[in-house]
Amino acid sequence: MGNEECFIHDFVPVLSAGYGKVYVKMEFSKEKLRQIKRLMVLAAFLILMILYSDKVLVGVFFVVNILKPFLYGGAIAFALNIPMKALEEKLLAGWKGKSAGRLKRPLCLVLTIVLVVLVVSLVVGTVLPQVAMTAAEIGKKIPAFTEEVIDNLDRLAKDYPILTEQVNKLEAIEIDWDSMLKSIVDFMKNGMGNVLNSTFSVASNIISGVINGVIAFIFALYILAQKEKLSNQGRRIISAYLPERAGTKVLEVFSLLYKNFSSFVTGQCVEAVILGAMFVISMTIFRMPYALMVGVLIAFMALIPIVGAFVGCAVGAFLIMINDPLQALWFVVLFLVLQQIEGNLIYPRVVGSSVGLPSIWVLMAVSVGGSLFGIAGMLMFIPLMSTCYALFKESVNNRNMQKGRPPVQDTGQSDRAGKPEGSSDKRKGSQSSQKRNQGAGNRQK
Repeated sequence: MGNEECFIHDFVPVLSAGYGKVYVKMEFSKEKLRQIKRLMVLAAFLILMILYSDKVLVGVFFVVNILKPFLYGGAIAFALNIPMKALEEKLLAGWKGKSAGRLKRPLCLVLTIVLVVLVVSLVVGTVLPQVAMTAAEIGKKIPAFTEEVIDNLDRLAKDYPILTEQVNKLEAIEIDWDSMLKSIVDFMKNGMGNVLNSTFSVASNIISGVINGVIAFIFALYILAQKEKLSNQGRRIISAYLPERAGTKVLEVFSLLYKNFSSFVTGQCVEAVILGAMFVISMTIFRMPYALMVGVLIAFMALIPIVGAFVGCAVGAFLIMINDPLQALWFVVLFLVLQQIEGNLIYPRVVGSSVGLPSIWVLMAVSVGGSLFGIAGMLMFIPLMSTCYALFKESVNNRNMQKGRPPVQDTGQSDRAGKPEGSSDKRKGSQSSQKRNQGAGNRQK
């Protein structure tokens, strides 16, 4: 007999008013029993996870440390895949044939790496020499500053004789030089041991970081070289171990995650270039020094959402203050004006619309991600929240459609700025999922 015909019978006593106990027959199919067993195993697993949460966290961190170079490699591959894909599909789209199949991917990969190296070299070559020159200027001004401080102290001593009396009283105090020298020697002994330990720890961390970086870069190259094959293998694994409906939903979520992350990275780069160009142009118009260097620095730091530009402003204001403190103040005013324009007009439209997320949720994602995981959390939480926002919105619209209510459309700032990329695809996916849900309901009826 099939599973639907195999039942386990049990008679459960229930109370009936005036008739005592009445036995009601309950039937459990084998499929129902398997579901109950799975729920019991899952509940037991969750209870054990809660009871031994400290050991579980230690194990999770241990596994993450082992997989850290591969996680970094996946992040590098994802970032490099965006320009590499653009080169393949736009710059070299007309190159076809056997030679293209063998050479297009390696050529685009090499061009992408060269492009990234050139950008980093431009930033380093523009910022570091100017910082070194400013440090040299500060070093030249230190002797004059020291002489000025000494002259001011002498003037204070002449104007306020009571300060001289207090200094003379301090000189009259007897000091136990032997005990002080012993304390200094003991401190040096302990300090040297700590310095050696710190030096060894720093050196080991540097070596480990270099090794992890090399492994991550090689792993990223392997991913980029065989991304189609790896994608096909992942799809086959999902289809093999998950039901068809669940596997389709998982693939849809992964596709949405990829689209949101790639759109966010692209929008963040475009926004950084726009902000850097605004600073270069405005500083050149107002004849402020270091226009190119400050613009490049702010553009590079603006890759960190919301707060990155403020770090570039602090460095730029410090460099300008060495030459002219008043001009540094005007630079801060210029930065605040441009930051308001960027924060209220450019960022929500470029980044918010690229990931389909309203500006208020962009700010919330940056705040929560930065509080939990720092800079990495800021970069990751915007596309993650965008994905959750899109899935939750689709679920709400589907439920409203099933109840005969019209779906609610966003009227936020990101929608006024322009339709998000792939919005039509999302509507089509929502409509198709609604049709699937209606068909499943009809079959159940």
